[in-house]
Amino acid sequence: MRKLFTHNQFALTKLLTYRIFMVLGYQSMAVAVGWHIYQITRDPLSLGLIGLAEVLPYFASALFAGYCIDHYSRRWFGVLAALLLCLIAFGLAAISAGYIVGDTVFWIYASIAFTGLARAFIAPSYSALMAIIVPRESYAKAAGIGSSTFQIGLIAGPAIGGLLVGFASTTTSYMFSALMCIGAMLALLSLRIKQPPPAETAPVFASIGQGLKFVWNNQILFGAQMLDMFAVLLGGAVAMLPAFIQDIYHLGPESLGLLRAMPAIGAMCVGVYLARNPINRHAGRYLLWAVAGFGACMICFGLSQSYWLAGIFLLLSGAFDGVSVVLRTTIMQLATPDGMRGRVSAINGIFIGSSNELGAFESGVAARLIGLVPSVVFGGLMTIGVVAATAKLNPTLKQLELSQLK
Repeated sequence: MRKLFTHNQFALTKLLTYRIFMVLGYQSMAVAVGWHIYQITRDPLSLGLIGLAEVLPYFASALFAGYCIDHYSRRWFGVLAALLLCLIAFGLAAISAGYIVGDTVFWIYASIAFTGLARAFIAPSYSALMAIIVPRESYAKAAGIGSSTFQIGLIAGPAIGGLLVGFASTTTSYMFSALMCIGAMLALLSLRIKQPPPAETAPVFASIGQGLKFVWNNQILFGAQMLDMFAVLLGGAVAMLPAFIQDIYHLGPESLGLLRAMPAIGAMCVGVYLARNPINRHAGRYLLWAVAGFGACMICFGLSQSYWLAGIFLLLSGAFDGVSVVLRTTIMQLATPDGMRGRVSAINGIFIGSSNELGAFESGVAARLIGLVPSVVFGGLMTIGVVAATAKLNPTLKQLELSQLK
C-alpha cells in the first residue's frame, strides 16, 4: 500500500476525488429521476425506458470516446463529461421546478439521453489516467482502492438523493447533482501529470477496429466482459426498486435511497478487503463463483417480502459483484497495452455500462409481461445459467491465474 500511495500521491487523490464526485452526482440524479418518473406514470415500464433513453446515445458514442481519449487528451474529455452532466442536472432541476413547460416525461427522457453521451467519456478517461498514475505492479491493489471509492459514491449518492427527494424536493436533489459535477470538474482541472504521447494517429474507424479486434482475440478479456455483461443485463433489479418500494414495501423515497445503496455497501466492504488482500491465485474460479452468487442473491431478493430482508440480499449481491468488478478491472488493466487503454475501456463500457441500462429496460419489459417479482427471479436464474455456460465454453477464463497476464 505504501508503494502505491508514494507514487504520485496527490495526482491519485485528485483522480479518486473526481471519480467519487461524478458517482455522487450521477447516482443522486438517478434516484431522483426514477422517483420523478414513477410518480407521474405509476408504470414499471417507464423505469425501464429510462435505461433505454440513456443507453442508445451511450452505445452510439462510446467507441468514438475511446478513440478521442487515446489520440487526444485523457484529462480534458473527463472535464467536458463532468460539464455536460452538470448542465443536464440543471436542466432536470428546471423541469422539476416547472420552468420548462410541456410534456414533463418527454423532457426528462430527453435530458437522460444526454447522460449517455457524458458517461461514454467518464470511464475511459478515468481508466487511462489511472494507468498513468499507478505503477503496473500495483494495479490489483489500485483496482480495490478504485472500487472502494466508486462504491462509497454508490452508497452515499442514492442515500443523499433519496433523502433530498423525501425531505426537500426532486429539484433539490438535481441541484445537489450539479454541485457534485462542478466539484469533479475542479478536481480534474487541478490534476497535473505528464501524459504519454497519444497513440499514433490513424483513421477513426480503423483505430476503433483495432480495439475491437484486440478484445475479440483476447479470450480471457472477452470472456470476462461477456460474463459480466450478461450478469448485469439479466440479473440487475436496481432499476425496479421504486416499484418495489411503493407497491410491495409501501414506503417513501428516503427508503428507496437506502435500499439502492445496499449493494454498494457490500461492494465497498469487499473492495477494502481486496485492496489489502488482492486475489492472485484462482482468479477465474473466483470470478465465476462471484457472478453465480450475485444471481442467487437476486433470486432471494425477488422472493423476499420484507424491506430489511431485501436489503440484506442486496448487500450480499453487492459483495459478490464487488469481487467481480475488481477482478474484471484488474484483468483489463493487465491485459491492455498503454496505447489502447481508451478504446479497450470504451469497449468494456459498452459491455458493462450499456448492459446496466439495457438490463433496466429488460427488467421493465419483463415486469410488464410476467410481473415484478417473477421478472427478478427469472433474471437471477438466467444469470446462474450464464455462469454455467461460461465455465463450460471458456475453460481458459475458468483456469485464469493473474500471474499469466503480468
